[in-house]
Amino acid sequence: MPPLAITISLLILSNIFMTFAWYGHLKNMQHSSWIWAALVSWGIALFEYLLQVPANRIGAQVVNVGQLKILQEVITLSVFVPFSILYLKEPFRMDFVWAGLCLLGAVFFMFRERLFG
Repeated sequence: MPPLAITISLLILSNIFMTFAWYGHLKNMQHSSWIWAALVSWGIALFEYLLQVPANRIGAQVVNVGQLKILQEVITLSVFVPFSILYLKEPFRMDFVWAGLCLLGAVFFMFRERLFG
């Protein structure tokens, strides 16, 4: 598998853990103390880091750090939107679409030299 595909795959998995660590407690632990929610979130975040660190190391070999960060942001939004709608039962908002389009613009500018020479 190409390094960029490995990076993207690891970042997707990492973001799934990250999203649960950051927001899962809002649904599952509403009646728990914040400190307990934080400790559980840290435990979940460990798995995020175990995927994210190698993803960034592999990715930095094939793209620059700015491009890697933009990929991360696009993946974050791509994971967060379905999570918030399907898991947290938040309503779909057009703001998700507009934010996604803005990120696509950022992707274009970060990768245009690579795409067009």
